[in-house]
Amino acid sequence: MNQIQFVLSELLSWRAALDIVVIGAGLFFLHRTLVRLGTWKLLIGIAAAFLFFGLASMLRLEGVEWIFQNVSQVAVLALIVVFQPELRKILEKIVSLYARNKPSSDQNLTGIIAESLWLLGQKQQGALVVYPGREPIADKLSGGYLLAAEASVPLVMSIFDPNSPGHDGAMIIESNKLCKFGVRLPISQSQRLDEQYGTRHHAAMGLAEATDALVLLVSEERGSVSAFLNGTMTRLDSAQSIEDEIIRHQTGHDILSIKQLTRMDQRTSLQAAGSLLAATVFWIVLASSNKEVIERSFTLPIDYSAPTNDLVLVGERVEEARLRVTGPRSAVNDFILTGPSLKVDLSTMSEGTQTALIGTDHINSDRVSILGSTPAQVEVTLAKYVTTTLPVSPQLVGSLPANKKLVKVSVVPAQIKVLAPHYTENGKQLSIITTPVYLNSIQSSSRIFCKIIAPPEIQPAKKPWQDVEVILEVETVLHKQQE
Repeated sequence: MNQIQFVLSELLSWRAALDIVVIGAGLFFLHRTLVRLGTWKLLIGIAAAFLFFGLASMLRLEGVEWIFQNVSQVAVLALIVVFQPELRKILEKIVSLYARNKPSSDQNLTGIIAESLWLLGQKQQGALVVYPGREPIADKLSGGYLLAAEASVPLVMSIFDPNSPGHDGAMIIESNKLCKFGVRLPISQSQRLDEQYGTRHHAAMGLAEATDALVLLVSEERGSVSAFLNGTMTRLDSAQSIEDEIIRHQTGHDILSIKQLTRMDQRTSLQAAGSLLAATVFWIVLASSNKEVIERSFTLPIDYSAPTNDLVLVGERVEEARLRVTGPRSAVNDFILTGPSLKVDLSTMSEGTQTALIGTDHINSDRVSILGSTPAQVEVTLAKYVTTTLPVSPQLVGSLPANKKLVKVSVVPAQIKVLAPHYTENGKQLSIITTPVYLNSIQSSSRIFCKIIAPPEIQPAKKPWQDVEVILEVETVLHKQQE
């Protein structure tokens, strides 16, 4: 079975279908959010970069692959920073799906608002009315005056009267009541509206892009009424159309039913189909790249197991070896990231110098095959522990000041009882030393407490290591003055 047949067989599995559907749904919501926020052009650039990387992987362009693999972690952090508003918007959208239903619309209130806005349009008096959706809008608003009043046509007309202090702001309707007026809305950051539209239009579009609220606007210059929802502007040509738009908004945010899902318009259907197609292409490119069988060599540390209680590993040892593995690209990369190590088993070995095999059998991977290691075996020397006494040597660093002379150095205790191997490589003398004593800071005779530093094969006869005292006898040197 070649690579293409393998990918096609994997594509027909239920896991691949579920994977593609989840990725496609994510792309669909991401696209809708970016389009509404006006930042969809960035998504095209990112998609082009991923497509380029996929083609490079299929063509085995190792240089391009290396660049993408090493830049990808930094790129993810950069994308999180760049798309922070969009990611926050997507999370708010997901949470809003589980939000409680809004109160049912008040037919009397809806009629009052529709009639009031239509009359304001005929008088060419500007107005902004906001009906929140499921998503919170409080953090997008600023200013305003509390109202908490029952609606009436004269009240709405008076709020947006040019002589009213809050007529330039928006009126917020929640729980079938007029709760605030004179509220400032966020200005749109996209280029959806032409420059001919004023601040009121850009404010209505700004809130419609940032939330799922319905914003109704009356143009002061044109006398027209428009509805802003999900980043789009719709002209309303009658009081009845205003009322219908409000009712549609309030009933359309209920939890989606199967019947409602079947009413998706052609544009939404094309977006969903495009998202699924993009997810399928992405999955095929990724699968064909990751299923490619490769062979790779890399360096691993060697882990020496503990020998029996009366033996210790002494002398020089090999610390690492190169391991050769083969398998699908994704499996090999995952295997390397797990940080495996090679084993040398000392538990069954006896005293003396002998050859030990580097074990790879303990490395468990269903998708990666171990071809071998270089070297495949190492020489180790084991020796028995014996109780002995070793002298403690002071570790002196630097020199005394110019007018000082070191007369005598002594360590208390001068010797320490230890457990050490009776065998040493090439007859090398075992020794233990103190932690460094820096002479350049010594001005007079001193007594300094130090820790013990010992090779790993030397252990204290009684744990832990005891501290020792380094005694320095220092004299001041007097220089004769020249005549």
